[in-house]
Amino acid sequence: MIKNLGRRKLSKTGSHRKAMYSNMTQSLIMGEKIKTTLPKAKELRSFAEKIITNAKKGRKLEVRRIIKDKTAFDKIFDIIAPRYKDRNGGFTRIIKIGFRKGDDAEIAMIRLVD
Repeated sequence: MIKNLGRRKLSKTGSHRKAMYSNMTQSLIMGEKIKTTLPKAKELRSFAEKIITNAKKGRKLEVRRIIKDKTAFDKIFDIIAPRYKDRNGGFTRIIKIGFRKGDDAEIAMIRLVD
């Protein structure tokens, strides 16, 4: 029996996950770092790196499907994509911070690599 071929569900519906990753990617682009739980950060990494790769290749429609905000859309094409033009991958880094006080969930910071 083959298991774990998909992604983490994070106890959310598919539409909720899609909206959450879209919003988190937009926040990552605007602030260049965000704090979240470790499982969300690990899933966000692949999501954000695909967006940056599409921006590097000039695929505006693919990026527009995920990034709805005009300022974030402009920033990814004007600042972030040219920054990583010579880099093949690994645009983000996950740094473990500690544990959240309320529910003891592991917190991590995901940031764009300089």
